[in-house]
Amino acid sequence: MTQKPEGLLPPRPSAPRKPLLHRLHMARGNTWFVIALSLPLVYAVAEYFRLYEGSGPNLICTSAITVALWCGLIMLTRRILASTILIASMIAFVVGVSTVKRSLDMMVMHAYDLYFYFPTWTLLTSLWTNHRGPLLAVLGGCAVMVAALSIAWPLERPRLRRRYPALVCALCIVVGAAASHQKIERRHTQLYWEDLFVSSFYGTWPETLETLWRGQILEAASGISYRTPLFSLTDLPCAPAEKPPHIILIHEESVFPPAIFPKLAYDKRLDAMFQSFDGRLRRMRVETYGGASWLTEFSVMTGLSSRSFGGIRNFLQTYMVGRLSDTLPQALSHCGYRNVLFYPMLKSFISSASFYNSIGIQEIFDARDQQAPTAFERDRFFFGNAANDIASHLETSKAPLFTFIQTIATHWPYHVTFFPEEKVPGGGAGVDAEMNEFLRRLWLSKTDLEAFRAQLASRFPKERFLIVHYGDHHPVATRQLLGFSAETEAEDVDLPADSPGLITYFAMTGVNFAPRPLPPIDPIDVAYLPALIIYAAGLPLPDSYAERLRLLRDCNGRYYDCANRNEILNFHRRLTDAGLLTPR
Repeated sequence: MTQKPEGLLPPRPSAPRKPLLHRLHMARGNTWFVIALSLPLVYAVAEYFRLYEGSGPNLICTSAITVALWCGLIMLTRRILASTILIASMIAFVVGVSTVKRSLDMMVMHAYDLYFYFPTWTLLTSLWTNHRGPLLAVLGGCAVMVAALSIAWPLERPRLRRRYPALVCALCIVVGAAASHQKIERRHTQLYWEDLFVSSFYGTWPETLETLWRGQILEAASGISYRTPLFSLTDLPCAPAEKPPHIILIHEESVFPPAIFPKLAYDKRLDAMFQSFDGRLRRMRVETYGGASWLTEFSVMTGLSSRSFGGIRNFLQTYMVGRLSDTLPQALSHCGYRNVLFYPMLKSFISSASFYNSIGIQEIFDARDQQAPTAFERDRFFFGNAANDIASHLETSKAPLFTFIQTIATHWPYHVTFFPEEKVPGGGAGVDAEMNEFLRRLWLSKTDLEAFRAQLASRFPKERFLIVHYGDHHPVATRQLLGFSAETEAEDVDLPADSPGLITYFAMTGVNFAPRPLPPIDPIDVAYLPALIIYAAGLPLPDSYAERLRLLRDCNGRYYDCANRNEILNFHRRLTDAGLLTPR
């Protein structure tokens, strides 16, 4: 047989190059290969934590929880890469949602959001209608996560032993628990102004689980039998015997009556500011110290204790939107009142506009609407704007007017002299610089309030007014009077319910109007104030507000910690069963 020359043989075909996915599939059994793919994601999460999740115990606790969750997923799936993608995606989801949510309502992501928004078709529809762009961005991120998982899942054989991640998970739980006891208590402002997105999300799970375990956001009796008809608001006529007075409600920021501290030296002429029409000082117990005015605002508007909502209480202006039908503004609207709010902040502040709109205040004049020159204006600035609105209203309407005015002049900080050209009394001997400045501002507020009353009398001689003003909480300037150091932060001032640090005041006076005599009980809890306002104005009391006055008497001014707490829990159940409150 003739052998072909070697040069005439056809070339040997080369092996075809394997596709990328095929080569990845061949490497799926290599644990080190999977770890190498996971490392960039682990590094990205670690670097984010280092930059944005604080330091010390807070960083350790947040990191330990994250690693524990990661190891838990590894135990469940026996896949390192897929678990890493899931954890990184969760972090990205929390950060993304928190960023968008804070731009919309100044509050970052809370664990309760997962229950509050997503099971509710109405809220989802609202999100799609009003915030479609951010919602599409979140959905796009979820789609990317699903795509990444679909690629990563088959790359790794589930052969990893569970004992190793279980040991790491247990260690992280111990470390995280120890660190959580060392870190400072979560600030009531943390979810509004700080960038601790992930640690804030983790920190809200206990109160969320508490709420879910209770079955509703508000504490209430599980069920009661009724001897009387259910509460009603809209079905009852409101027919006062005479023309109702205009009601002016003034929120005095960080104001308390100095007389509650007998050793505090100050000009005793200040005491007149806190006296009602009958010459008495009436004390009021609030539920916050040094800040979180929105807790007092909520109780004054709704007649409910914020403490009855547990750990969710700091966020009620977000979670109770559209869930209340028994508020003070709604009761006044039923009697024909036009409701107006003069607000020293912007409407976007902690979801204020949506909350107030939902409870019956449709007209809100915020700092921008009022063209406030600065962030801190004297009370007379807001009083003047309110007086002008009253004049405009009376030109076109005979309806009574409910005007809610919030002030800002007595707000912290107190190391800055407010209106230094004003020579007014401050503190006496032994009073520290912060308290001296607070007392100066308090004198200015007294002067402005007296001038406002005189202006109403002279400018509207034929109109009747009920003026109610109250203090929302103590200023931080009182912390040394309460036994704390000057360096103690407001949120570190831990006070028992009977502490003088939770006592402010409310006062009622009339212009061309004599309010009804008030019950002699002193002090009262803040949740009873709206019922007293309706009563003092001479308006017919809705069923639920008449019940509040009964509770005021039977509980001796207490609400949340009434001696017979079942009375309060039954009252909440009656509100819920009547449809005046939706706690789920």
